[in-house]
Amino acid sequence: MKATHEHEWEAAPGLPSALPKGERVVWQGAPDWKRLAIHAFHARKIALYFALMLAVQAINLTAPEGKVDWKPLVVAASLYALALALLLGTAWMSARSTLYTLTNKRVVMRIGIVLTLTFNLPFKRIAGASLKTQGAGTGDIALALHPEDRIGWAHLWPHQRAWHVTQPQPTLRCVPESAKVGELLLNLWRAERAGQSLQLGDAPVSSQATPPQGMLA
Repeated sequence: MKATHEHEWEAAPGLPSALPKGERVVWQGAPDWKRLAIHAFHARKIALYFALMLAVQAINLTAPEGKVDWKPLVVAASLYALALALLLGTAWMSARSTLYTLTNKRVVMRIGIVLTLTFNLPFKRIAGASLKTQGAGTGDIALALHPEDRIGWAHLWPHQRAWHVTQPQPTLRCVPESAKVGELLLNLWRAERAGQSLQLGDAPVSSQATPPQGMLA
């Protein structure tokens, strides 16, 4: 019996083709689906909104004598619960179908639930990166590309940095142990581009410097 994996067309999990000679996989990981639901799909905010709508509806359906018409509330609550379940299911499927790969030459992002897309981001085309921690060790690692290298915002969603629409930044979303992954990414970038500096916001980070806490290059 031959061992198989879900994406049969891949040369290896997360990689659309075999790696060239001299290139090797250093790290692979996927988003934490619960954190992805909260930070990318905004499940917590939507749940609070639904709760507020139910409270307002309950007030409006309360009769002067204090009796509440429960039937519309039950129907509304059921619909809200169904919507949240679909949202959480989408977040789970998104995390399950995603695989981030770091090699000693590039970042590879395999994303997509129905239509799978794979983005190859060589370290030579990465101008900067930032790490946004979320608690529990997870965080987002956004990659700033050179201006001439542009990937469509819709093609990346939800694996893109928020509010960066004109120049989208591919992002490793809700990665466990994000600080360690960020440090690994920085070291790989330095090894590939020795002597250069990786841009961090408005301040470049020297290839000999240690990145500030919470930031990667």
